[in-house]
Amino acid sequence: MIELPVISKEQTKAKKPDWLRVKLPIGKEYAKVRKLVDEHKLHTICESGNCPNMGECWGAGTATFMILGNVCTRSCSFCAVATGRPPEYDQDEPRRVAEAIQLMEVKHAVITSVNRDELKDRGADVWYRTVIETKRLSPGTTIETLIPDVKGNWEALYKMISAGQEVVSHNVETVERLYRRVRPQAKYKRSLEQIKLTKEYGKRTKTGIMLGLGEKEDEIYKAMDDLVAHGCDILTLGQYLQPTKRHIEVAEFVRPEQFDRYREEGLKRGLKYVESGPLVRSSYHAERHVNV
Repeated sequence: MIELPVISKEQTKAKKPDWLRVKLPIGKEYAKVRKLVDEHKLHTICESGNCPNMGECWGAGTATFMILGNVCTRSCSFCAVATGRPPEYDQDEPRRVAEAIQLMEVKHAVITSVNRDELKDRGADVWYRTVIETKRLSPGTTIETLIPDVKGNWEALYKMISAGQEVVSHNVETVERLYRRVRPQAKYKRSLEQIKLTKEYGKRTKTGIMLGLGEKEDEIYKAMDDLVAHGCDILTLGQYLQPTKRHIEVAEFVRPEQFDRYREEGLKRGLKYVESGPLVRSSYHAERHVNV
């Protein structure tokens, strides 16, 4: 394979390349979504995850809702979500999320959550009720659920994915070699198994990988092959951006041309859809992934 040039680690400390510049969130529709999120005391991964596409997505009247609080039991080195011991979760949250989605007239909703490893069911009951309630209030709305690692609790997994959502996503985040550094409380093969069981259950499956953490090209292709072998339909590829100085540093800024090459290669290797670009995040253009 022909290697395209990347931006070195030394250069990343100077400034982000032009292709990573985004507009500040403004506009009437953005303000409307901002107001609804605040009024209903909802957590969105758009905010907690410092997503660079928040202005674009909220400006279009969409958002990715994060249930089960905004404190995670995991300490992944890339993630901006707070880590610690979560407080008691809100039993009324499924209703509030569903009502907000109805008020926003969302045609395709993405719902995600923090990890709740301290809960016996990993939060599966709240997941189930959130999707059920959303479907009840907005029967025409399609739903993607971006679910966490259930640590092999497959009973919890089946409860999470049995509520009628159209797409089930679970991010592997990085290549196998980097797992100990990037996702110290997760296991690459366990995440693959979770995707496999989700596919066998009959769901459309999706995952995401961040680039720029020090992975090699052949490792990305190996991950693609692993995902296809475990029944993954959709893959998102985006540039990792360091949230704070406490998080893992960016090893390189991958050029847009390389992202294009990865998209082509992923499709050749059997993935049904590949969303690939520097600013792509898990829920970016999620409405396109419902019918692939």
